[in-house]
Amino acid sequence: MHFTRQSLTTLIDLVENKLSLMEVWDRDDRREAHMLKCCLEELQSAQVHGGNVPGFVNPVPRRGRRRKVPLTAH
Repeated sequence: MHFTRQSLTTLIDLVENKLSLMEVWDRDDRREAHMLKCCLEELQSAQVHGGNVPGFVNPVPRRGRRRKVPLTAH
């Protein structure tokens, strides 16, 4: 999956803002903060690699027209 440098910068800023505003009160908050820190590291490593995010799975297809898959004869 490829992101533009501007998109990566925006996503990094959003995650950093959320982390800075979070107040950890319980286990769920701690889990979410940990998830956001991991997400931030992934985004920063993707920014270093030029937007190419290794290890990402293919995105879920959007709604709308479906891609035609050729039928195979058995």
